[in-house]
Amino acid sequence: MLDVSGVTLRFGGRTLFEDVNIIFTKGNCYGIIGANGAGKSTFLRIISGDIEPSKGGVTLSPGERMAVLEQDHFKYDAFTVRDTVIMGHTRLYQIIGEKEKLYAKTDFTEEDGIHLGNLEGEFAELDGWSAESNADQLLQGLGLPESFYDRKMGDLTGSQKVKVLLAQALFGNPDVLLLDEPTNHLDLDSCRWLEEYLLNFENTVLVVSHDRHFLNKVCTHIADIDFSKVTLFQGNYDFWYEYTQLSLRQNKDQTKKIETRRKELQDFITRFSANASKSKQATSRKKLLENLELPEVVNSSRRYPFISFTQDREIGNDVLFVRGLTKTLFGRKVLDNISFTMDKGDAIAFVGEDEVANTTLFRILMGEIEPDAGEFKWGITTTRSFLPKDNNAFFEGSELSLVDWLRQYSKDQNETYIRGFLGRMLFSGEEALKNASVLSGGEKVRCMLSKMMLSGSNVLLLDDPTNHLDLEAITAVNEGVKAFKGSMLFTSHDHEFVQTVANRIMEIRPQGLLDKRMLYDEYLERHAEFV
Repeated sequence: MLDVSGVTLRFGGRTLFEDVNIIFTKGNCYGIIGANGAGKSTFLRIISGDIEPSKGGVTLSPGERMAVLEQDHFKYDAFTVRDTVIMGHTRLYQIIGEKEKLYAKTDFTEEDGIHLGNLEGEFAELDGWSAESNADQLLQGLGLPESFYDRKMGDLTGSQKVKVLLAQALFGNPDVLLLDEPTNHLDLDSCRWLEEYLLNFENTVLVVSHDRHFLNKVCTHIADIDFSKVTLFQGNYDFWYEYTQLSLRQNKDQTKKIETRRKELQDFITRFSANASKSKQATSRKKLLENLELPEVVNSSRRYPFISFTQDREIGNDVLFVRGLTKTLFGRKVLDNISFTMDKGDAIAFVGEDEVANTTLFRILMGEIEPDAGEFKWGITTTRSFLPKDNNAFFEGSELSLVDWLRQYSKDQNETYIRGFLGRMLFSGEEALKNASVLSGGEKVRCMLSKMMLSGSNVLLLDDPTNHLDLEAITAVNEGVKAFKGSMLFTSHDHEFVQTVANRIMEIRPQGLLDKRMLYDEYLERHAEFV
């Protein structure tokens, strides 16, 4: 059991958490959610002991062990992959090291023998004899082949290191598991393996993630961080979202009814207070008015952008024809004789691990680069708008304010009109005057989405549109794209986004293009058939 009691954390004059009291119990998985800057990762660091709270404390039941997903990807570069995983159980790894030193001694004493016997007993209790095979099993589940296990961590790529560090956190069946963005950089198969692992995990999990599908799949509870408080909800992310939206609507409806009733009472009082025959009724209504209280307004630190794509012109039946597109980049053939036809109403998701191939195809279709062979043709009624994965070229070196930056792409040059679009994307007041070159990754994406909304295009090309965004912005983009009446091609790492938007799935493979007219979940269920 993990007990968070009276935890308060202050940085300077800012209170990040105030008197947080929660008991996290065995057998549950808690999704930690909140707006950017709410303190999700900081909350995990308080629980892990990396940060000392200003008040209160965190208590772990005696004899229980906590494991944390390491965020420093270079910390174990000098160690082998297998050793790095086993180091997830600190005491077991210490015992292994002590045993090796004792067995290597040339002047072995009776005292050493007693100590070694004690170590061997503890080693067996901790299932030390199965440590290597257990570590290998975790690595295999996460998709790392056996040839990697004796290699140094420093020789691995960033995504491979993430898998090893995740295996490290899972190793030894910890009593409490803290995971901060565990699906980042994981491929599809590894994500699905982790989901199944956590579904069968019998102890306590606390996880921070921007992946709504992952939170829905593994979470039994949601811990919502908002305005320095942490509120616990039973159920997954979708339950939390629907519950909070329903509560908000009910609160607004109740407020509206009470305001209407107050106006009716006030009008009656104003009209009849001087009328002798109605004075008693006016006095009675005055008392009612005094006792009529509005419901408490529950504010939130969350801010949802408003995203809506409209078409200036309805698209015709002929959208896109692609024939034999081939392209080699840096000595690798990333596109090899790619052919397909895109129809009106198609929402095509390009999935698979070869992100370079997907991005290259999109750039060719937008005329940014030329193919080595093949051709493509857009329908004469189509107008296209593109959200590239790398959008830095639109902002680097710019000395324009956001208002002037967006004005470049608007037919209506009126500042009020431009500010309206920026306001929808959460750039209001002085924020709309900040320099375009100093934006964060998420802010740049929101600006690019504003640019696309202004275009009135009937075909959207979106290369990983949820990248850099928080859950609120991801939800807004998802809803906006779902409501779009035109056609689109897109990539995304967000399972929920692909499942709710795409009606056609494509995967660029070395052996050719896989093209299936089906929803994403069906594609995943039948994936083995297509290999």
